[in-house]
Amino acid sequence: MVRVEIDFPSEVAPVKASGVISKLGQVTVCSIRSNALTVERTATLARDEMEPSILLGLQLAGSSLVVQGGREAVIRPRDLVIYDSTAPYTLVDSEGIRQHFFRIPHDALGLPRDAIRRVCALTLSPEHPVADVAATYLNRLGSRPDLFTHSSRDAVSQPTVELVRALVATHLDSPALGRDSLQATLCLRILEYARAHLGDPDLNAAQIAAEHHISLRHMYNVLAANEISLGAWIRKHRLEGCRDELARHAGSSITIAAIAHRWGFTNLSSFGRSFRACFGLSPRDWRNQALRGVDIPGGEYEPEPPAYG
Repeated sequence: MVRVEIDFPSEVAPVKASGVISKLGQVTVCSIRSNALTVERTATLARDEMEPSILLGLQLAGSSLVVQGGREAVIRPRDLVIYDSTAPYTLVDSEGIRQHFFRIPHDALGLPRDAIRRVCALTLSPEHPVADVAATYLNRLGSRPDLFTHSSRDAVSQPTVELVRALVATHLDSPALGRDSLQATLCLRILEYARAHLGDPDLNAAQIAAEHHISLRHMYNVLAANEISLGAWIRKHRLEGCRDELARHAGSSITIAAIAHRWGFTNLSSFGRSFRACFGLSPRDWRNQALRGVDIPGGEYEPEPPAYG
């Protein structure tokens, strides 16, 4: 991923580290959990032969301190932080390193070096709307190792780069830098917002368009350009959420109605009909077969890559 010096708790404690490094086109993804206390890219290492890149970290648990360029940032779960590979940096966490890291070459990002330096070692909090979408999307990207063998993996690369570019531009409050990226990622941001609110029974197109400060007509045109019907997309992902939760909680006291309501369905009869039409079994039969460990028809499905625009 990047050459660094790593400090573990002590010589008597065993080194603990687990993770995976994968490629998605121009984006390199590293998901790691380790008992390492300090990770440092020294001035010497920062002059190595590695292609100049940014590293975007997503904190998964606990809190970390990031130091680069005379700045310090404390990052907590769902916070994002950017490092520049061409300058020394230090990452410190007294409980061990737990992050998803995303490496993107400077050339692919297409931002001035000065702009990159200005956002390094800053806490990019999910309270910012673009950071919120980026954190949600990147967490799913880092948590889906199956995606890296999916036939669409390279197609996810450019939208991911554009989203990170928009993240940087909006934190710099630079419309000129971010305009194209915000437009390029609009479809992705619309769908990520919808995904995050699938449990809201009142979720509707007008609400989604208003959240993104666009007209309904423009939103539908953006989705149509990506061959997406919003209503069908929401219904499909709600049903898939119910399907997975029914299997996961088979044998528990959680009722089918409670699961349906959790995913935004208010009419149990309508939910049952839609579920059967989609998966070929009633919700009750699906759960019963999952409880018995029976192979469920249609249960083996190809994972869908993250949506992109």
